[in-house]
Amino acid sequence: MKTAILMSLALVPVMPIVQAQNRFQNLGFESANLTPIPQGQHGNLVPIGQALPGWSAFVGSLQVTEVLQNNLLAGGANISILGPDWTGPGIIEGRYSVVLQAGGKFTGLVNASISQTGWVPTGVESIQLKVSGSDFSVSFAGQNVPLIPLSSGANYTLYGGDVAPYAGQTGELTLSALTVPNHQFNSVFFDSIALSAEVVPEPSVIGLFAIGLSLLGWRFLHQPSC
Repeated sequence: MKTAILMSLALVPVMPIVQAQNRFQNLGFESANLTPIPQGQHGNLVPIGQALPGWSAFVGSLQVTEVLQNNLLAGGANISILGPDWTGPGIIEGRYSVVLQAGGKFTGLVNASISQTGWVPTGVESIQLKVSGSDFSVSFAGQNVPLIPLSSGANYTLYGGDVAPYAGQTGELTLSALTVPNHQFNSVFFDSIALSAEVVPEPSVIGLFAIGLSLLGWRFLHQPSC
């Protein structure tokens, strides 16, 4: 009897540790462990474990083990990490940002994606991320997460999506740059991904708010001057 009690007590502290290990990591891409490249120069391929700890990378359906540092491809499908000391456009926040480039590969036009498996804590309502670009997607456990723009900065748009249905679940989070008919070669910059307790407004609410602002501006412009 004593042995059974001791065994059950020994298991108690293990549970939160396992749960903590399942949390998403490196959502701001600041955990990179890379040798700085002199300003104005371009880098080469680096191991993904050093560039994007916690993430896996895919060009089409092919998993890649290396990504470019401080370098981009023109028209080709590719994944790059920008930073530190990157002098070109693309760093959204902090020292590092990631760019996914959908485009040409030997098999034709393919998307570029990064993903990792993690736990969405109970109480989380939304996922938010800063993005520069268009024609991209976010999915969790294979389900697309519809996104709406929440605000904008100097070089990004903050998007939010409802993930409340996934709270308490473990699944794969995937970010993708998409190749589409009118945008076959597509570069999208990502940064500052966060799981939030903030509820994302319904798109209809955003639309009504925008209409209200436009009407308010129209009334202000057409007020008779004194």
